[in-house]
Amino acid sequence: MVDFKEAFERFLSHLQLAKGTSAHTLRAYRHDLEALAAFAKEEPVSKRLIRRYLAYLHEKEMSVRTVMRRISAFRSFFKFAMREKLASENPLEEIDSPKKEKRLPIAITYAQIEILFSKPDTSDYLGFRDRAIMELFYSSGLRLSELAGLSRADCDLTNQMMNIYGKGKKQRQVPITKTAAEWISNYLNHPERSLIEKDPKAVFLNKWGKRLNPRSIDRNFADYLKASGLSDRITPHTIRHTIATHWLENGMDLKSIQMLLGHTSLSTTTIYTQVSPKLKREVYDKTHPRAK
Repeated sequence: MVDFKEAFERFLSHLQLAKGTSAHTLRAYRHDLEALAAFAKEEPVSKRLIRRYLAYLHEKEMSVRTVMRRISAFRSFFKFAMREKLASENPLEEIDSPKKEKRLPIAITYAQIEILFSKPDTSDYLGFRDRAIMELFYSSGLRLSELAGLSRADCDLTNQMMNIYGKGKKQRQVPITKTAAEWISNYLNHPERSLIEKDPKAVFLNKWGKRLNPRSIDRNFADYLKASGLSDRITPHTIRHTIATHWLENGMDLKSIQMLLGHTSLSTTTIYTQVSPKLKREVYDKTHPRAK
């Protein structure tokens, strides 16, 4: 192989000029390749060196996510190097990526839900909108993108039903609570809305009257979380996990929860049985021979 540093500089230039890769991604690639170069020093980058490097990362207790990212960067680089005849072999050919860590979703209590929902100032138009958003999240367990993409035509507030377009544009119908339907109806008919509305089809609007995007909802949510004193690990998606857990705790069957959440696989829904301390306790009491 030609000089490793020279080769990866050519790779980065190719990504920037031919592929239009973002500056953020280029910085990440550079960081990972420079780290490998520093480890190799003057030694050629071989299969044996790559294995030693991965063992070194393991010893440093680097997260699986970071190791996976570095392996992905190395694969992309050596694929380029082989194509451009900068390397005679691909040392990543026999290297397996570590299995991604499965993190359990976070769910919060109903008491914490009430604390969070009390933070928007509902005497203010935008605060009223944000409370309606929170009510809908907890009512039906929507994804952030699904909620932001809602249009008036999707909402049957009289019958408390909504058409939702989920991942892969798959459509499903979900019920909403009477409380959520009332908040949304009152928001749609709020006198201040008519003064700014520029997108009459959208349900949730930003302060300029256009459709509210997921990033803005996420940012507003973070402000309310800070005000509530709850964990900063909580996100809009946490509310989806929370209502799924609460449904399960109150006796809803997994198949119904799967349909409401729009999960393709039931195994994705099953993870909620591992989240709830209440359900864990029930399983323990039912299965342990000395629990009774």
